[in-house]
Amino acid sequence: MPADTLTIHEIYPSVQGESTFAGLPCTFIRLTFCDLRCSWCDTPQAFYGGEKMALEAIVDRAASFGLPLVEVTGGEPLLQPACLPLLTRLCDRGFQVLLETGGHRDIGPVDPRVVRIMDLKCPGSGMAEKNRWENIPLLTPRDEVKCVLASREDYEWAREKVLTHGLAARVRAVLFSPVFGKIEPRDIVAWILQDRLSVRFQIQMHKVIWDPQAQGV
Repeated sequence: MPADTLTIHEIYPSVQGESTFAGLPCTFIRLTFCDLRCSWCDTPQAFYGGEKMALEAIVDRAASFGLPLVEVTGGEPLLQPACLPLLTRLCDRGFQVLLETGGHRDIGPVDPRVVRIMDLKCPGSGMAEKNRWENIPLLTPRDEVKCVLASREDYEWAREKVLTHGLAARVRAVLFSPVFGKIEPRDIVAWILQDRLSVRFQIQMHKVIWDPQAQGV
């Protein structure tokens, strides 16, 4: 594939459903392909297929929606080398740019203007052994870390990582999310309060607004 081309699953406007940017109008650029298979994945449709697009066409398409916030997501965006110049071009065009990444690829080369929202894969995902711990020292106060929880065991694992790595002081926010329909959100809230843990609880807002199985929202 040419160096200035990406395989795109979809580009669409919506509201940001997660992170500290939740609720803001946002254009989503969803890249195809992922090399993880999380047990709770809600975007398996982005594993394959998609349309090859040149970088400038992607940026122009995102700009056509007229929204200042853009998120590049997947799949796993960093699987495609041209993701890095895409992020830079979006920043150069004046967008505030978010990158949602699984945490198993090197985040170091990402343009420093980008807000990196990085997963730490808990044991319940089945992918915890894929975490790239070398990414932790690369995180900055611009970035966010997300832990998706399917059980009490996932919560305890995530709590230990937050405390061991001092994540609350390192990044903009540590986000604890329930696997939709798998665990009671109120349970996670109770555990956070009990432990006085400095994290931000969140739900996937888009799954409350629209059908949880809806795509392109």
